[in-house]
Amino acid sequence: MVLLSILDMLLIVLGGAGLVYQAVCVVAGLFAKQRSFPDAPMDKRYAVLISARNEEGVIGNLIDSLHAQTYPSDLVDIWVVADNCTDRTAAVARSKGCHVVEREDQVHVGKGYALSYLLGHMIDAGLEDRYDAYFVFDADNRLDPRYIEEMNKGFHAGFRILTSYRNSVNLADNWVSSGSALWFIRESRFLDNSRMLFGSSCHVGGTGFMFSRGIMKRNRGWKFHLLTEDIEFTIDSVLHGDRVGYCGSAVLYDEQPVTFRQSWRQRLRWSKGFLQVFRFYGAALIRHGIRERDFSSVDFTLLLCPFALITVIRTGLGIVFALFGFVSWSSQLSYLSGWLSGTIMGMLAMMALAALTSIVERDRIGATNKELFAYVLSFPLYVLSYVPISFQAIFARAEWKPIVHRGS
Repeated sequence: MVLLSILDMLLIVLGGAGLVYQAVCVVAGLFAKQRSFPDAPMDKRYAVLISARNEEGVIGNLIDSLHAQTYPSDLVDIWVVADNCTDRTAAVARSKGCHVVEREDQVHVGKGYALSYLLGHMIDAGLEDRYDAYFVFDADNRLDPRYIEEMNKGFHAGFRILTSYRNSVNLADNWVSSGSALWFIRESRFLDNSRMLFGSSCHVGGTGFMFSRGIMKRNRGWKFHLLTEDIEFTIDSVLHGDRVGYCGSAVLYDEQPVTFRQSWRQRLRWSKGFLQVFRFYGAALIRHGIRERDFSSVDFTLLLCPFALITVIRTGLGIVFALFGFVSWSSQLSYLSGWLSGTIMGMLAMMALAALTSIVERDRIGATNKELFAYVLSFPLYVLSYVPISFQAIFARAEWKPIVHRGS
């Protein structure tokens, strides 16, 4: 059938383009020197925005790491939105000198709405011109002491939006946390670093990013409320002609989920969010790429492309057509066999990439060689679980739910 052939060709072309691009990024990230920014005066005033929901056990660690920054403390104000909290999150933040805004809204749930509320409060208070730029962190994050100083260099270099290197505080806990941590470290080293080398736009990854006052004013605060507000913000910025920069010398430490159930729920939300973003922004992104000849649009089209949805449609149509005798069962079994073989090869490639990431980023990873060897072997299981998650995201109603953080 012609329709099945078209879908097969679409999967081959898009999937092949994605794999080739990933391979080029790995080679570039492996051999090219990381982009660094020149020293800059520490004279900009920054607001740190933290959305926290029942995070009394971890938010103090983030605030302490902010107070320990090499950047002048009188130029950094910390703002916390205690979002539907039932614990002492607000009290802990106030005791450490933060500005705290409490929010109660059980209808509009999620980080995007919390950031909207916080920035709206700041704008209403007449503070929109007080700060040169805004940082966004999750309550479980911790920062290298030079984090703001390094990001300040990128801001002075002309980037209105910057993301940073995302490391982990608990990579060595188990195979679940290590899978997530290696995923983000890989993205920093082999994707965002390479995008900077290519002159393309990077991906704001949910936490550890900065945007200028001009960006805030253009968006009238924060207007992004899909399940993946970070990629929505990234795509909107690309469509406005902004280039998102990457500062690899600014290191953030994130706490990853340690149970498979929590990880599954988190990644289900991400997968559903990617489908949402593609639905609302996909056509505009493709048009922008063609009209402006913008490679960033091509990059993010490949990132957002719903391969799982196309695969489900292709497989379903193949079965229906075989039932009615339009195509042979042997041809469809051959298709499924090829898909399975490709999946196995992909998993082996991901294992190799995890090993390469562990080797080149060894000095930044907090795990023993023995632990890393085990987690490299288990990494394909983590990645493979994305297959059923992506399929479930097509049909499931994913909702934003907080991840329980343990701290230390």
